Amino acid sequence: MSISKEQRILGAFYGQALGDAMGMPSELWPRSRVKKHFGWIDRFLPGPKENNAACYFNTAEFTDDTSMALALADAIISCEGAIEPEVIGRNILTWAERFDAFNKNVLGPTSKIALNALKQGTPVADLENNGLTNGAAMRVSPLGCLLPPRHLAGFIDEVALASSPTHKADVAIAGATAIAWAVSLAVDGVDWPVIRDQLSAIAQAAQEKRITTFSASMAARIELALQVVARAYGPEEAMTRIYQLVGTGTSTIESVPAALAMVELSGTDPNRCAILCANLGGDTDTIGAMAVAICGALRGIDGIDASLKAQLDAANQCDFTHYSREFLRLRLQREATYGDQ
Repeated sequence: MSISKEQRILGAFYGQALGDAMGMPSELWPRSRVKKHFGWIDRFLPGPKENNAACYFNTAEFTDDTSMALALADAIISCEGAIEPEVIGRNILTWAERFDAFNKNVLGPTSKIALNALKQGTPVADLENNGLTNGAAMRVSPLGCLLPPRHLAGFIDEVALASSPTHKADVAIAGATAIAWAVSLAVDGVDWPVIRDQLSAIAQAAQEKRITTFSASMAARIELALQVVARAYGPEEAMTRIYQLVGTGTSTIESVPAALAMVELSGTDPNRCAILCANLGGDTDTIGAMAVAICGALRGIDGIDASLKAQLDAANQCDFTHYSREFLRLRLQREATYGDQ
């Protein structure tokens, strides 16, 4: 049965929320502590009071990753598909103030500095934002739903523009571009092995377009992550080696390759991917949000377990179908502009 573009876009939005909410209870804990505290996470759980990043969230609630993705999505809709950094920054700042994020341990250091500057009235264009954390990549999946994967240079430019309110570093843009490109191809119905084979080259093009840091190669790290999965005897060995060798921290150079490895390890099953990411250790909610957004776009909304979907709906009271309708409309406009009708 064929999967429509709208079903794939809806799958990406729900996948983002699913991976985020499933990974929330274990976020920013070492792998050993996740195992000791939870044993094995296989369902939505509340944030433990001992986890100073997850303690604010109840069962099946998504975190700042999806909240910021929706802030980006709302900015895109309000600007009729245009990428306006000032609007994106204002939306993210509005969410942060409403959630009291500045006084909670939920904002990454790069985002916190950038949002404080925006609060003081500094224009986005004047911000340095050269941090290497994953705030741009964690929220980028809606951009993958919007942009057709046609003109790579323009695609990278729009990812950079959408990232700029908080992140302008080459490696942050490379990671966000890899995630957005994967989602975009998935929305077009491209199979994962075809997508996977492109991602290193896409990341390299993005990282080298405007070099702002000294950093490991995103392309090489993605290839390493995929190799780890290919050579492992099973999920436990693969996850341990991803944690130890690729890294699962909040830096883009670790978390984006780890997320792509988890798409591969899960066989693109969004439900399995969410569970595996939650048990990985490290930045579990962000890695889950990125990986399961890709899986959701690959499998479509019907690939997401109905009971998990119902729990997400009840906990978050978010109408994701509003986003899938609007993003389908805006993507079709883009495709018409590119002559891809």
